[in-house]
Amino acid sequence: MTRSKSLFALCAVSVLALSACVSPNSSANNDFKKTKSGTAIGAGVGAVAGLISGNSAQERKSNAIKGALIGAAGGAVVGNVLDKQAAELQQNLGNDRVTITNTGDRLIVTLPQDITFASDSATLSGGIQSDLAAVANNLQSYPDSTVQIIGHTDSTGEAGYNQNLSVQRANAVTNVLASSGVPQFRLQGIGRGEDQPVASNLTEEGKAQNRRVEIVILPTT
Repeated sequence: MTRSKSLFALCAVSVLALSACVSPNSSANNDFKKTKSGTAIGAGVGAVAGLISGNSAQERKSNAIKGALIGAAGGAVVGNVLDKQAAELQQNLGNDRVTITNTGDRLIVTLPQDITFASDSATLSGGIQSDLAAVANNLQSYPDSTVQIIGHTDSTGEAGYNQNLSVQRANAVTNVLASSGVPQFRLQGIGRGEDQPVASNLTEEGKAQNRRVEIVILPTT
């Protein structure tokens, strides 16, 4: 085995070992699966950072292990915070059409277009205002994050029009969050147009899924 392969294997083993340490076989396991995911993500990032920071093979091995341990601790903290934030947000949202996805290193709040905007419009519907207020309150309770508000469309119509519409919709949601007390510096409105579908644009059901605004909450600690 070459030196680089040995070091890579060491990182992999470190990450797996740390993940196993936070994977108890109990009914509480599911309650903390995103915390554990954050731990594993942090361990992997820390191991890789340590791997490339040494001047010798031995130093890189040592740094990889140290980096994995430090990264795992930080990742566990982030994962635990996201678990709590997602639970509180889910409790306060009044619309079960708004979904929350916890990936372990971020939260993604998805607003379907049909409850957020009228067709071909960037004017927010009245019914979504209370949900955005709940999101804004949640973001103020958890200030250590940046927030990307990303507009998406289906592929119907001209691509340039769809891109512009997605930007306008992202900015509309961004403005409501800002006016509800979330500091502007934490917010970034982004339009992706039709470029990032989550379903097929060949069916009406798929198009409906693609027409959405995602509020992506990214911890900064």
